[in-house]
Amino acid sequence: MGLFGDDFYSTKVSRRAEPEQKGKLQIIRPGGGKRARDRWSNPRRSRSEFSSTVKVAVISSVISSIVTVTLFSFISQPATQLPLANAAGQGGGGTAQTAQVADPYDRIINAAAEVRPSVVSIVNHKTGSSLSMEDSALGSGVIFKKEDGKAYIMTNHHVVEGASDLEIVTVDGETHKAKLVGKDRVSDIAVLSTDDKGLGAAAEIGDSSKLQRGQTVLAIGNPLGLGGTLTSGIVSYTDRILPVSINQDGVYDWEQNVIQTDAAINEGNSGGALVDLNGKVVGINTMKISDTGVEGLGFAIPMNEVMKTVDSLLLNGKVSRPYLGVYTVDLSNPYAPLDDDQRKDLKLPSHVDSGVVVLEASGPASEAGMKLNDVITEFDGQKITSTLDLRKFLYDKKKIGDSIEVSFYRDGKAEKVSVKLTDKPE
Repeated sequence: MGLFGDDFYSTKVSRRAEPEQKGKLQIIRPGGGKRARDRWSNPRRSRSEFSSTVKVAVISSVISSIVTVTLFSFISQPATQLPLANAAGQGGGGTAQTAQVADPYDRIINAAAEVRPSVVSIVNHKTGSSLSMEDSALGSGVIFKKEDGKAYIMTNHHVVEGASDLEIVTVDGETHKAKLVGKDRVSDIAVLSTDDKGLGAAAEIGDSSKLQRGQTVLAIGNPLGLGGTLTSGIVSYTDRILPVSINQDGVYDWEQNVIQTDAAINEGNSGGALVDLNGKVVGINTMKISDTGVEGLGFAIPMNEVMKTVDSLLLNGKVSRPYLGVYTVDLSNPYAPLDDDQRKDLKLPSHVDSGVVVLEASGPASEAGMKLNDVITEFDGQKITSTLDLRKFLYDKKKIGDSIEVSFYRDGKAEKVSVKLTDKPE
């Protein structure tokens, strides 16, 4: 049978061919038979089908050439785009196994191997406790710099809070005494230093602004005291804004910009590394949401934000921010609402339903004449409805040495005062 003759057939008659073939149309079915032989007995058809066969052969040759050129081009690509041969060779004279650069499992293994020696466990022997592990708080940290015989480690503020003595433990189990260089409660970042002998290389810092949702990341740390633990997941959200309570009093007085991930983060992971598949640290693991029915909600501080704080801590031992000198409570706080008697004592006009109540005034505010039960409603003409608003305005829009116009109510009367902001005292 001819090429494709026994493979495909159609019962539909071509209108263009119908007048010429009228009364002679034959349907070729798989299997051939007499009708098939009759079809091939016509010399004119034989020449036509021979011509078709030649055309098909030419087309097949062209396609084969294109495929060959394409394969040759792929094989000739630079080594960075080729499947990588196993450098170890596996011995035995066999053919070296290959692994695709894009293979996520190989990239996870390589990234973890690169960063893991830079991640340490942190033991916080709190004031008043013994030096035993049972009486200590555990966390994680990342070596980010080695200089002049010292290694510098970044971690969370809450990991080192209340410490009387700090130790770090390497992935090899070696223990080193550590000193606190500086810490910042607002950003939840701290920096430690120690002797660099026996410590792994400093981790490479990545650019957290280039993270994308769905990107694979690794969390490396010391969950529940299990040092060197690796978990993996994806970036669930790149720039989540979470309200936090800096003083842990249940009142949200700051907002933290974080990376959301479903990589498993547990107690002790705080301060550890969130790593991309290039082996670069893109975040510092800081918290998770733990509740019934909640899974895969972990958060890390973006590395670009972390390094701003780290640089300030290395330079000054602290982060300098403008200081007003008021300790406040929200007038309309749903978690700790003022009762009717307290509102009467403030003697506020009926239209004043938001602002912050001064519980204590010190420093610049006290010097400007502010005092207990003043109700702040505006800064420089901008409405202030909560302690969160107050802090964000100061930190985002003002600098140390600036003056700020504070509008407030005292005994039911609207007043204004200018306050010169200073650096917060130790």
